[in-house]
Amino acid sequence: MSMRHRSALPLVLLLLALPLLGACSRLNCTRLEPLLGADVNLVRLGSTITDTLVEKSFPPLMPRNPEQPILTTTLVHINRLDKTSQFGRTLQSHVSSRFVELGYGVKELQLRKSLLLKEHQGEFMLSRDLSLIAEEHHAQAVVVGTYSVANRILYLSLRLVRPSDRSVLATYDERLCLDENTLQLLGLQYEELEELPAPRRSLLNRLLYW
Repeated sequence: MSMRHRSALPLVLLLLALPLLGACSRLNCTRLEPLLGADVNLVRLGSTITDTLVEKSFPPLMPRNPEQPILTTTLVHINRLDKTSQFGRTLQSHVSSRFVELGYGVKELQLRKSLLLKEHQGEFMLSRDLSLIAEEHHAQAVVVGTYSVANRILYLSLRLVRPSDRSVLATYDERLCLDENTLQLLGLQYEELEELPAPRRSLLNRLLYW
């Protein structure tokens, strides 16, 4: 094969694969995801999370009721509940902003060890201090969330909890591929975690990047 034909081969393969790519919402966290616009937009993600929690909440939340605000907490790593990251704080801010846009009173709670989630029989519940603060503010609900990382994939789980009886009113779960920006936001976590293995390359990537 001539050098000219060899250099044109990746472009030809990409053009042939585009119809298949259109049918795929995810590309196995490969390098093609950012190229095709699949990088993580935390502003949009925060809005999606909030909209989903509000829509699914049962019983429904009450907007325009400043006497009963929504409390938002910093997201934490599921195995390190006493630590947070720029990712956890940033996503909390975007979730709070969206609640305000929808007409809810919001109070942000910054991370303190006494406010963290507590594990009880395999489930994560509000700590006693967090429950007391929620009652003190007459909060109608508290947003709590955890995340975990595996093979450069982030698993996100948020819950909308009623503090009076700790009932879960709504949930949001997501699987995110870690782009460069998100990796940087999680950098403080990675300094203490074991080195993450590189993501497995898809067949398409092996063809395009031999």
